[in-house]
Amino acid sequence: MTLTEKTARSIERVLVIFPGALGDLMCLMPALAAIAQRHPGASIELMARFELARLAAGRTIVARAHSIDAREVGALFDDDSSHNARPFFADFDRIYSFFASDDARFRARLAAATDAVVSFHPFRPGGDGHVSAGYLRTVDADASQVVTRLEPTADDLAAASRVLAEAKCDAAGLVVIFPGSGSPAKNWPAHKFAELAAMLAKGSGILRSADSALNDKEDGQKDKEYSCVVALGPAEAAIEPVFREAGVPVLKGLDLPTVAAVARLASAFVGNDSGVAHLAAAVGTPGVAIFGPTDPARWRPLGPGGGAQITILRRVPIDSIEPREVAGALSKFVERLQR
Repeated sequence: MTLTEKTARSIERVLVIFPGALGDLMCLMPALAAIAQRHPGASIELMARFELARLAAGRTIVARAHSIDAREVGALFDDDSSHNARPFFADFDRIYSFFASDDARFRARLAAATDAVVSFHPFRPGGDGHVSAGYLRTVDADASQVVTRLEPTADDLAAASRVLAEAKCDAAGLVVIFPGSGSPAKNWPAHKFAELAAMLAKGSGILRSADSALNDKEDGQKDKEYSCVVALGPAEAAIEPVFREAGVPVLKGLDLPTVAAVARLASAFVGNDSGVAHLAAAVGTPGVAIFGPTDPARWRPLGPGGGAQITILRRVPIDSIEPREVAGALSKFVERLQR
């Protein structure tokens, strides 16, 4: 904090402007926590894609959500109406912007729209290590404080329980599969996700332990049964038939808070390098993240324990990873939680 900044006691409202997608936001969470610690007692407010800001509000240290598509933001790019931004931005006592930080005109107009100290920080910062550590460095916080936590509300958990009941899934021992991502190149093939579920299936959509599926159990040991469900976003509609044909229950059309709560109810998850894998890790669920072309050292999901509960399987090409490998990695989480 510079000498020109207000004292921490005088800062009541802090705005963080962030342009990223779901996975990016989860990686920002440690930096948001550091900002909150820097301004104790202040209301930390997030301006982002509204569905993401809304997800964070009340479930993280974020107290209030604002849309990055608001007209006040657009006004900062308009020569004739930039003054219209001041009634909104002037209400904040401190602003951190990860948006348009390399746009000199935007920087000048945002600074002119408030009397608060405004600092600009790179989106997806470079450097060694995980991107979360990079965000911490950009706000001058200790890069060892890489901790991410998102707490679903009671309403979120109730909504998740309802959709699981409608899908005839038992929440006890739930394994949730997230087969999508923001890029087809990062996706393990849908048929391999379906093969994973089918290989472990004992009846329609019910998983047994990976040890049993691999014929590596003691004689006479009773199979343990686990619920399995696939969660699909709008971009994964084309692969829904793959899972329906495999007899795996499918959840779709869920908002992000409900997805987070479904993950929270799960014993484990399996997914690609994706925003929902980051979300599942952020609610504290252990699991397996499948990587191909992207670097897990930079992009792996991080949970409250810093990612220790997440197993990474990486190979290029990504489709050379076999379902049996994923089942083996998954089994250690499910078996441990069932003891």
